[in-house]
Amino acid sequence: MAYQEPAPIPDKENPFESMMKRFDKAAEILQLEQGVYDFLKTPALQVIVSIPIQMDDGKIKVFEGYRVIHSYALGPAKGGIRYAPDVTLDEVKALAAWMTWKCAVMDIPFGGAKGAVKCDPRKLTKVELEKITRRYTANLLDIIGPDKDIPAPDLNTDEQIMAWIMDTYSMHVRRTERAVVTGKPLILGGSPGRREATGRGVMIVTLAAMEKLKLKPKKSTAVVQGFGNVGSVSAKLLAERGLKIIAISDITGGYYNKKGIDIEKAIQYVQKNPERTLEGFDGGEKITNKELLELECDVLIPAAREDQITKNNAPNIKAKLIVEGANGPTTASADPILEEKGILVVPDIVANAGGVTASYFEWVQDRMGYYWTAEMVNERLERIMISAFENVYDTAKKYGVSLRLGAYILAVDKVAKTLKIRGIYG
Repeated sequence: MAYQEPAPIPDKENPFESMMKRFDKAAEILQLEQGVYDFLKTPALQVIVSIPIQMDDGKIKVFEGYRVIHSYALGPAKGGIRYAPDVTLDEVKALAAWMTWKCAVMDIPFGGAKGAVKCDPRKLTKVELEKITRRYTANLLDIIGPDKDIPAPDLNTDEQIMAWIMDTYSMHVRRTERAVVTGKPLILGGSPGRREATGRGVMIVTLAAMEKLKLKPKKSTAVVQGFGNVGSVSAKLLAERGLKIIAISDITGGYYNKKGIDIEKAIQYVQKNPERTLEGFDGGEKITNKELLELECDVLIPAAREDQITKNNAPNIKAKLIVEGANGPTTASADPILEEKGILVVPDIVANAGGVTASYFEWVQDRMGYYWTAEMVNERLERIMISAFENVYDTAKKYGVSLRLGAYILAVDKVAKTLKIRGIYG
């Protein structure tokens, strides 16, 4: 498993506060009553677990794990698990809330959740990673489940880690329960197209947004920050549709070529590189991640980590369209600057929702015990992504607000209405 180190964060803001600023604006426009507002801003459940394991050298080390469930209003909770040394509870709370809004926007019957373990995967062996994963899962047995809370991969977690979670859960409930996690290997009930779904979703909404701006793919340029699963797939699929990808980047920096980068060559280079990075890639001139974000282009896709576009660099952004492949790549303080510049921003809760949509498909297939073809998955993904984008676009137009605020209004309104109809038990 290749470790994706966080990209440098130029102006770190508290991610939970960033999410709340957007939520507050949507709540104000919707004139949410105070009780509903308080209910929706508060996570339903926050769990901190201790994960003691015996390391390969025989010593015992204790790690800290989190699982936050933001809402059950629309259905079982859904959200990834990340492994990172710098992860915080506030970050997990923000990501869980984003999952609630994301599922609501996509019209998927899930609530939002997120999990994390504070660890550095680069410094752990495969055996140690397995022990951490299994102990973390065992600690959450009362919380996760196919009808309660369904984890998925996130930063530095993959199909193998999902397989360990599924197996640990299955051993405890004494039956093979495939639907407890998504993002699994195909052999264990994973879905065709799941791995590429987030990047494919980014491509789908990018083309839909370009149409609104009357930008022709074959005459447009794009810059992609981050070359992990999301960034590389987005770049590859957009290049296939005629866009010229003039710059890409990862933790080693940016690579710029005004004539266009050969994305297939870049992907093969990363796969062959033992470090799984672009370090040494000769398909473009070396630039910094900061310079990359400020390049002149039609489409900018931040697909690295949160807090990349901030109040400090937003005035220098020259793209006509930003499509957020990562979660929270734009800080709340950058929003008004981009809006003033007339840059159309497709927010993360729409742009990168292809992953949770395909996870929903995987969960449905596991529950049915009947599996679809990759063509069926991709066709249904495209239909849902375009429908969600159009709904957000229409909502933004109706209220005269940005696409981000339009997405929040749509999501918060749906969850609030569901909550009112369900009522409060107690």
